[in-house]
Amino acid sequence: MGNGWHEWPLVLFTVLGQGVVGATIVTGLGWYALRDDAATRQRVVRTMFFLWLVMGIAFLASVIHLGSPLRAFNSLNRISASALSNEIASGSLFFAAGGLWWLVAFLGKMPARMGQIWLGVSMVLGLLFVLAMTRVYQIDTVPTWHNGYTSSAFFLSVLLVGPLFATLLLRIADVPFNGKIFATMSALGLLATVAVVMMQSSAIGDIQSSVQQARDLVPDYAGLQVARILLLAAGLGCWICPLILRKQPQVASLLVGLLLVTVGELIGRGLFYGLHMTVGMAVAG
Repeated sequence: MGNGWHEWPLVLFTVLGQGVVGATIVTGLGWYALRDDAATRQRVVRTMFFLWLVMGIAFLASVIHLGSPLRAFNSLNRISASALSNEIASGSLFFAAGGLWWLVAFLGKMPARMGQIWLGVSMVLGLLFVLAMTRVYQIDTVPTWHNGYTSSAFFLSVLLVGPLFATLLLRIADVPFNGKIFATMSALGLLATVAVVMMQSSAIGDIQSSVQQARDLVPDYAGLQVARILLLAAGLGCWICPLILRKQPQVASLLVGLLLVTVGELIGRGLFYGLHMTVGMAVAG
């Protein structure tokens, strides 16, 4: 029993990876919108370096979980047959496609039309990566994971962390950016997260095996979820409140907001891993 932090490499890998996917999509849309402004586009490309830096940290965490770099290569042995292999392969493909796009664009060698197509493909690969992540945990012998709440939580992390991360990067690049649409999407993502937490909390009470009850796995589940929601609300508030006042959010405010939201999602993901249980001899609920 515990809060799931013993799986901290996976907590970091999933949350950071999902955040980078969301940020890649939003910064990519910002890059597309600049069309004929080559100088500003280049500023956006420079700040996108931090996307691939964070993605590198996420993959480093995944390697730590596997124990050694050699095991990371072994995880690719069963592509198409293993959900884990598919996750690593899709994540590597997203990282390689997006990272190479960034490098070529940063060097100023990217043909305009090819750059648009290449970036679009990278964004789609990111979403496929998140989908592959969700499939890893759809295990029918783990009733606390084998449900729609898992998939919802993973994609909601994309919506909560990604747009705020992207807004910070675009603000650093000094790009004129109307973030109200994305801020609204993240706010709706927060409401959806609250709904998922409430429904999942109710469902957990009905799950038990012959040897344990799901609600006993994380004794502080309710309190930690409340802390998580408060962190998410405070973090998004650092972004949304200036917009309500018709002001541009400052870089420092966005950075604090991003840190708060990321910590909130790390807590949520830790709770997810803490809820791991197998059916044992029987499962009820």
